[in-house]
Amino acid sequence: MNLNLSQAFKALAFSVLLVSVLVTKVTAADESSYSSITSSPDTSLTTTDSTTTGSTATSSISVSKFNSDSLIVEDKSRKRSIPVELYYPLAEFNCREASLCPVMILSSGYGLLHTEYQFISQHFQQRGYLVIAVRHELPSDPPLSRIQPFAETRHENWQRGADTLNFIQHYFSEQYVTSQYLNQKLSLADSSSYIAEHFDFKHITLVGHSNGGDISALLANTGASNIDNKVDYISRIITLDHRRVPLPRDPAIKVLSIRASDYPADTGVLPSEGEDASNISVIMIDGSRHNDMNDYGPKWLKDKILSLIDDHMQI
Repeated sequence: MNLNLSQAFKALAFSVLLVSVLVTKVTAADESSYSSITSSPDTSLTTTDSTTTGSTATSSISVSKFNSDSLIVEDKSRKRSIPVELYYPLAEFNCREASLCPVMILSSGYGLLHTEYQFISQHFQQRGYLVIAVRHELPSDPPLSRIQPFAETRHENWQRGADTLNFIQHYFSEQYVTSQYLNQKLSLADSSSYIAEHFDFKHITLVGHSNGGDISALLANTGASNIDNKVDYISRIITLDHRRVPLPRDPAIKVLSIRASDYPADTGVLPSEGEDASNISVIMIDGSRHNDMNDYGPKWLKDKILSLIDDHMQI
C-alpha cells in the first residue's frame, strides 16, 4: 500500500512538472504582469480584401511562398550583434529599380521576439513589402526599468533601439552585400535574392508594438545618437499600444496609433483635444488587450489590426 502511494505521488509530481514546462510565459510588452501561453502562436494567414474596405477573407496563398531569412547583422561601431528576420515580397511583385518595392521595419514589444508578429510580416509580404523584423533586446542588455519617471529611466533603452533602427536602415540600403551576408546566405537553400536598389529605403514605414513603438517614435522625434538632425527617411509610423514616447507631430510623417483598451497612454503621448495634429490617427479597439497585439492574440484582434492598418495605408 505504501509503495503504491509513493508511486502515485511520483506520477503526480511528474505530471505537474511536465505541465509547468509546457506553459510558456511571455513578458508583457510594457508591464510587469505575465500572460501564460499554452500553445503555439496562431499564424494562420488572413488578409483584407483590397476591393472591399473592412471585409476580411482567408488567404489562399501557400505558406511556402513566404520566404524569409534569419540573419545576424554586426554593428561594429557598437560591438552589437543584431538578430533580424527578412520577409521578402512575393516574387510576382518583381521589385526593380524602375518599380521599387516598399520597406517596413518592425520592432517587437519588450520580452517578445521579433518573429512573433508574423501576422503583420506575412500580411505585408502579400502587399509587396520587404519587412525587416528587428530584435532589440539582447541578453547582455540591462532590463527595462520599472522605475518612474520612464522618460528618464527608459531613455537609454529607447535610444539604443533608435540607434539600431537607424543602423538597420543604412546597412540594408547601402552596405548589405557583404561577405558576412553572403556567407550566411549560402547556407539558406530557399533564400530569395536581394538587391538593395530594388527597394525604397527613402520612405520607410516603422511598425512597433509597445516598447517597440516607443523606440520608433523616439527615432522620428530626435533621431539617432550619432547624427545631428532628425532622420529623413520615415514616411509613416504605426504603433500598437505604445504608451511612453510622444507620437511625432511632424506633418511629413503619417501616424497611426492603434490602442488597446486595458492601459492608458502617458500624458502627452497622444494628441490632446484641440491640438493641431492632423497627421495622427488614434483608434482604440474595444475589448482588446495590450499583451494580445502579437501572434499569440486572438484572430479577431489580429484581423482588426490588419484592417485598420490597410485602411490607413490608403491615406
